[in-house]
Amino acid sequence: MEARSIVPRRYLDVLVDLSAVAHNTRVVRQAVGRPATAVMAVVKADAYGHGAIDVARAALDAGATWLGVCTTAEALELRRAGLDAPILAWLHTSAESMRLATAADVDVSVQSASTLAFAADAGRSAGRPARVHLEVDTGLARGGAALQHSAALLDAAKAAQSQGLIEVVSVWSHLSHGEVPGHHTLDDQARLLDDAWRQAVDTGLDVRRHLAGSLAALTRPDLHLDMIRTGSALYGLLPYAERHRFDLRPAMRVTSHVALTKRVEAGQGVSYEHDWIAPSALNLALIPVGYADGIPRALSGRLTVSIRGRRYPVVGRICMDQMIVNCGDEKVEEGEEVVLIGSESDGDPTIHEWALALSTTPCEVATYFDRPHVNRQTVPAVGARPLTG
Repeated sequence: MEARSIVPRRYLDVLVDLSAVAHNTRVVRQAVGRPATAVMAVVKADAYGHGAIDVARAALDAGATWLGVCTTAEALELRRAGLDAPILAWLHTSAESMRLATAADVDVSVQSASTLAFAADAGRSAGRPARVHLEVDTGLARGGAALQHSAALLDAAKAAQSQGLIEVVSVWSHLSHGEVPGHHTLDDQARLLDDAWRQAVDTGLDVRRHLAGSLAALTRPDLHLDMIRTGSALYGLLPYAERHRFDLRPAMRVTSHVALTKRVEAGQGVSYEHDWIAPSALNLALIPVGYADGIPRALSGRLTVSIRGRRYPVVGRICMDQMIVNCGDEKVEEGEEVVLIGSESDGDPTIHEWALALSTTPCEVATYFDRPHVNRQTVPAVGARPLTG
C-alpha cells in the first residue's frame, strides 16, 4: 500500500493553476458587467481536464454564479463535494438520469417530447417540480428541439408545469460560430432564440434566456441576455488573438522528466520503423511518456519539448509510453524536468501549438490528459477556499 502511494503509475505531471482560472473568471465577469446576467462556469469533462471540483470552487469564488455540466454523474460529483451553486446538466438519455439530477437539486435540459417526459417523471418522483431549461436548435443542428417542433414542446411544457411536475426556468440554445466574432449566424441564431422565448412568454411561461458562450460573452454584449456560459475562456483556451486581447491565461502545465540519455552515431535509426535517422553523432534523451498518457502518436516528428528553457525536437515515433528527444550536442541530465506544455512567456511549447499541429482546438488537447493515471496537482488561487484532497 505504501509503495503504491510513492511510485506513480505513470510519469506525466499536470499542474493546474487555479489563480489563472480565477483571473479568467473575473475577466469574463467584468466583460459581462450587468449584475443581473448570471455567469455559468462550464466544468464538463472534468473541467476540460483541469479538475472539476477545484475549478468549480475557484470560478465561484471569482464571480461565477452557476455551474454547467453535460451529465448527471458530473453534477452529482459536484454536489458530493459540497458545492451548492445552481447546476445545469444538459444531456440526458434516460428517466433515471433526470430523477437523480432532480433529487440532487440539479437543473436539467429538455430538448424533445421524450426528455420532457423524463423530466415530468423526475418531478413526480421527487414530489417537487423538476427545474427545466428548454433547448431549441437555432442552427447548430446538434442538441435542441427543431424549430418546427418548438411550439408543440412549449405547449407540452406549459401543461406539465400546470400539473406541478416541472418548472420551466429558461429557453436556451448554442451558437454554431461562437468563436468567430461578427459571423452572420450569431445574429440569425439570436433572432431565432428570441422568437422561441417570445413564444414561451406568450404561452404564459415566465422564463429566462441564455445563448452566449465564451467569446460571444466577451465580444457581444447584446447576446448576454440572462446568463452566459463560459468554458474555453475559463481555462485560457480561446484562439490566440482573442486570448491575448482579453488577457486570458492558460491554466495547465504538463511536464515529465528525462529517464535516460545516450549518444548515438550517424546513421542510427530511432524508435519503431526507424522513421528518423540520426544525421550525425548526437545525444538523445528518453522521456517516459507516450500516447497512453495523452500525447498523440500523430505528433511524432512534429513536437518539441523544453529542457532548461531550450527547445528540443521529438524524433522517431511516439510510443505508447516513451518518446525520444534529439538534444544534438547538448548534454542533459537524467531526472531533469521536461516541459511538454508550459508558459509562452518562458518560451515553452504551448497548448495552442499542439492544437495547431493537430488541426484541432486547445479544448480537445486539454482533455487528452484527463486520465486516472496522470499525476494532476493544483496550485490554489490566492485567498481561495481549501482544495480537495
